[in-house]
Amino acid sequence: MTAERTYTITELSREFDITPRAIRFYEDQGLLAPARLGRSRVYSRADRTRLKLALRGKRLGLSLAEIKQILDMYGGANNTPQLQRFQKVLSERRAALAQQLEDIEVVLGEIDLLEKQCTALLKARSGAAD
Repeated sequence: MTAERTYTITELSREFDITPRAIRFYEDQGLLAPARLGRSRVYSRADRTRLKLALRGKRLGLSLAEIKQILDMYGGANNTPQLQRFQKVLSERRAALAQQLEDIEVVLGEIDLLEKQCTALLKARSGAAD
């Protein structure tokens, strides 16, 4: 029987390009629960996977509460509820991003219009100054 691969906080912080402080923050939020060996934290493969998924959730713009809820469903024999919840969260995130994109496109249109107006006014004023 071989011992399960474990990781130090330094190894995980290097692998995922985050600070040890960020990892400790995720612990404080209940996303990770490493074992202790004296004063050192010892992270299991499951902890590494949870960290990887938490960082992915963060990149997707999910809240820590949403990430924690999904991660807490992880690991059972039936992952259907987890997948359904994740799919719902992704759908909600997609809708929010689509609305933001629409809003950005409207603002960019307004900026284009205002830039054209400014250019025309400046051109008219430079012609009148001649």
